[in-house]
Amino acid sequence: MGYKSDIEIAREAQKRPIQEIGAKRGISSDDLLPYGHDKAKVSQSFIDSVQGNKNGKLILVTAINPTPAGEGKTTTTVGLGDGLNRIGKKATVCIREASLGPNFGMKGGAAGGGYAQVVPMEDMNLHFTGDFHAITSAHSLLSAMIDNHIYWGNELDIDTRRVVWRRVVDMNDRALRQINVSLGGVANGFPRESGFDITVASEVMAILCLAKNLQDLEDRLGSMIVAYRRDKSPVFCRDIKAEGAMTVLLKDAMQPNLVQTLENNPAFVHGGPFANIAHGCNSVIATTTALKISDYVVTEAGFGADLGAEKFMNIKCRKAGLAPDCVVLVATVRAMKMNGGVAKADLGAENVDAVKAGCPNLGRHIENVKSFGVPVVVAINHFVTDTEAEIEAVKAYVAGHGAEAVLSRHWELGSEGSEPLARKVVEMAEAGNANFAPLYPDEMSLFQKIETIAKRIYRADEVLADQKIRNQLKEWEAQGYGNLPVCMAKTQYSFTTDPNRRGAPTGHSVPVREVRLSAGAGFVVVVCGEIMTMPGLPSKPAAETIRLNAGGQIEGLF
Repeated sequence: MGYKSDIEIAREAQKRPIQEIGAKRGISSDDLLPYGHDKAKVSQSFIDSVQGNKNGKLILVTAINPTPAGEGKTTTTVGLGDGLNRIGKKATVCIREASLGPNFGMKGGAAGGGYAQVVPMEDMNLHFTGDFHAITSAHSLLSAMIDNHIYWGNELDIDTRRVVWRRVVDMNDRALRQINVSLGGVANGFPRESGFDITVASEVMAILCLAKNLQDLEDRLGSMIVAYRRDKSPVFCRDIKAEGAMTVLLKDAMQPNLVQTLENNPAFVHGGPFANIAHGCNSVIATTTALKISDYVVTEAGFGADLGAEKFMNIKCRKAGLAPDCVVLVATVRAMKMNGGVAKADLGAENVDAVKAGCPNLGRHIENVKSFGVPVVVAINHFVTDTEAEIEAVKAYVAGHGAEAVLSRHWELGSEGSEPLARKVVEMAEAGNANFAPLYPDEMSLFQKIETIAKRIYRADEVLADQKIRNQLKEWEAQGYGNLPVCMAKTQYSFTTDPNRRGAPTGHSVPVREVRLSAGAGFVVVVCGEIMTMPGLPSKPAAETIRLNAGGQIEGLF
């Protein structure tokens, strides 16, 4: 039996005008800023008007460590949202926007799949409403103003060797990781080393996703540290006087984007920090607004639970005062087999022993999520090649870890296929058994926070960090930043810093290569192993096969 591609399904969608979608959650046409017929931004005045409402239930969707077999975390998020609406709950989906870098690299689209998608698919995976461009522009404005300040006399006495504000572009471009700027003589300024990160790793992105409103956004932007003087005292964005103009550039980007699922249910798509090099969650303003107008909000955290869920709990929930009522942990039979040593080409053949051998990765994530005091249900994202024996092997393993696994067929059947999962989520969320708490207290030292995550989430024996890094952390503590959470930048493919070590390894170390203070966002980025804050394109990037067909439609992006 043949199956339609994601893009074929998306193009057949019977979309409703975005005003109708907004009306389902009490958002009037006057409170929507339309971008065409099928997407719109939600006004700050509407957001302010619902703050007195009671919060709905918050459901986090996370996953095992990603494999080339695919897990379908976003697909499950969308499918669960539709399933909850199917059984009579007012449910709203909250996911991140897609970065151009991975879209043109190897990841492809980020709007779900099969009959569990958010539309308009092409727009969401390309320029959408321009939010990422606004973030790139605001970041670039600050970059330009720092070098301009130095050029016109350097009144702040910035040590040009200690400018820590790098540049960004929303593309995978390894050639820009380390660069020299201001070359070409006196007219171009003072030469120094710099580099580029991808836009989704920008502190501006993190701030947009954590800020509560425009004033909070401007205050946080002003608090960003951009450089240091010779006496090592920090120079802030507010010292450069850039935060006001940056906020102007971001005023529309700050407003959440409203779109719809294939079943015409509301979805907020807003913000997009990566989970391996940033905090990996959609915006606080989108999530908190959705909670005020919904019975249930289904949101996702990037990559595996060791990265996305950990940061959702320790950073987003801590900063926004949120607490999940239930966590859905996504796994596939195919991924279990791959963790069990089966090659990708052989995943279609039944192999119950390999499923069992690969399940410890799933078990580790179940244990980790439970350590936050939140109930967890495993969603087995169904593939048509799965056999009953393989599915039962996963269910039996999960039961042995004190949890339940539910088969969900949303990719194939939409909300009809996710209804069993939706009913289980409602049962767990309304039981009121969640007793959420972050993994570590604010008062713990920065290095102890790093060790806590490495040992309790990754199951590492030790953290390796040279004296320079340890001294830097102590300096930040002395400056009043010791109460910040830490944001681990690590490979998404493994609990270790080695992307090739699958399963649930123990007896490993976590090497810390670099630490960065994001004072405006309110966390310390800890760069581990070989992870890069500017990815590169693969040997055959997806961009090679992306084009417009004769009918003006996009081919090859999905």
